[in-house]
Amino acid sequence: MAEQTSAGQSQYGRPAPEPRITPLMLGGVVFAVCMLFLVGLYHAVVGMAAIIDDDFYKRIRDYPYDYDVNAWGWLQLASGIVILAAAFSLFSGKTWARVVGIVVAALSALENFFFTPYYPVWAVIIIGLDVLVIWSLATYGRAQAHKAYGAPM
Repeated sequence: MAEQTSAGQSQYGRPAPEPRITPLMLGGVVFAVCMLFLVGLYHAVVGMAAIIDDDFYKRIRDYPYDYDVNAWGWLQLASGIVILAAAFSLFSGKTWARVVGIVVAALSALENFFFTPYYPVWAVIIIGLDVLVIWSLATYGRAQAHKAYGAPM
């Protein structure tokens, strides 16, 4: 026969253990929010530059992923807005916000991989920041958010 448990108690009647929060974990989510904000802002600015001036990014000869610069700018602008929205939703502590943040950071890294010939240093920096964001969000959970700053469970 299975034992009944109530909220806040383990299977054997003992209180459920408190979630463990390390400074690295909490700092990691604050870092992830800040970096997602900066990455989203970067995507939006790069997109606006491509939309406003078609000749801002020089065409790379023999690049197999050479797309229309204007279309690329609209893609960058849209992804920047989505990334900014994901950054603002992370402090809710919800699982969907973390999943969206991880997916958006992964798509941002992929997008910057294709953007490498235009600005290689910036693309590599953004890819590195996206990897750090993914790691930070993967180690952070709802219980930690609730304990750290009272996010709803």
